[in-house]
Amino acid sequence: MTQADKHILQSLFKAALSAVEPGAALAPHLERVGERLRSEGLQRLVVAGFGKAAIPMALAVQGRLGDLVSGGLVVVPHGITLPPFVTGGLKSLDLAFAGHPHPDHAGEAAARRIMELVRSCDRQTLLLLLVSGGGSALLAAPAEGITLEEKRATAALLMAAGADIHELNTVRKHLSAVKGGQLARLAFPARVVSLMISDVPGDRPDVIASGPAVPDPTTFGDALAVLGRFGLTGRVPPAVRRRLEQGNAGMAAETPKPGDPLFAKVESIIAARNRDALDAAAVAAEGLGLAARVSDDIVAGEAREAGRRLAHEALRCREELPPGQRLCLVSGGETTVAVTGNGKGGRNQELALAFALEIAATPGITLLSAGTDGIDGPTDAAGAIVDGDTVPLARLAGLDPLAALAANDAYPLLDACGALLKCGPTGTNVMDMQMCLITGGSVTP
Repeated sequence: MTQADKHILQSLFKAALSAVEPGAALAPHLERVGERLRSEGLQRLVVAGFGKAAIPMALAVQGRLGDLVSGGLVVVPHGITLPPFVTGGLKSLDLAFAGHPHPDHAGEAAARRIMELVRSCDRQTLLLLLVSGGGSALLAAPAEGITLEEKRATAALLMAAGADIHELNTVRKHLSAVKGGQLARLAFPARVVSLMISDVPGDRPDVIASGPAVPDPTTFGDALAVLGRFGLTGRVPPAVRRRLEQGNAGMAAETPKPGDPLFAKVESIIAARNRDALDAAAVAAEGLGLAARVSDDIVAGEAREAGRRLAHEALRCREELPPGQRLCLVSGGETTVAVTGNGKGGRNQELALAFALEIAATPGITLLSAGTDGIDGPTDAAGAIVDGDTVPLARLAGLDPLAALAANDAYPLLDACGALLKCGPTGTNVMDMQMCLITGGSVTP
């Protein structure tokens, strides 16, 4: 790949991230929160944050409303710390660390602390929730009769089977004491404003972090149906199956539904989403003199199949473009990986490798696929940048791209080819994005 194309794609990715940076995204909404406190005569502002973007979101609150904050708690994944330029900490907010993507007992303890914080809210309180991707795992408060280990085992089975975020969260909500609107139930009668950074396809508030303060349209029956669809009904822990079956029979309280009066004092606002990042990347591409096209279709499904579809679209565009004309295709979403091997990688790396196999030895096509949170699976890469040279380089190094893909082992191969994109945690999370640079009229060897 040309270094110029690689640098262009990296610059577009940076522009996309800037557009969904929490400080900028939350600013106008925080101004309105301050106005609401004053206009409604509320006496306390309590903050509870959970997710990969919780620290920068909390810093935005501190910068805009710091003097008004009475207290609160922010829960983030282990290893995430305050930026080095923040010398005063979070001041009136406590910071807790928890497991992600798999919940741990630290997360359960933090969730119980948030539950107590929320229960302390009254009619004179505005509870400000800062919700972002990863919140489902970080806010881990199992329902009565379910242990953390049982809930974690269920989620792991669903993820390994390739369940999408909607299916995963349908089950999570019904095994939780806080998800699916139950945190809003605990906060009643306080005023609740939930500011969200969306990391889910369709930007449904009830799906983001499993919608702790949003009406839940799903039921115990829906959760059972998800398990059945993936053949997991008999594989989940007995206590999980028992709770879902009892709930379906009306023997356990359902999550609060649309129309419940408790939501009359709850407002949910999506401050940043995937489309904001995609549009910013397209504008940046046009600023570089490139034609740009943003796809309206969400990139979803199996990562390797999504990679193949994107590759075929890129090949068609390459044939249709006049010689020398350049086009940047921009798309986004979130794929899944049905894990069958024991390799190392993530969904963006798997997508990129599948893409590279389809365009092997074809010039004029370069793809960046990355997670906007800077993390792709259990690796230190955000994703990868590949082109027609990636697969030939791998084979010259004695590596087998098809075998790597079959074993879910994209990371070592892409690393050997210099194709990994490493930027570290970004402080935001609006799913994944793909940007493909295409040059028309290139001659295939």
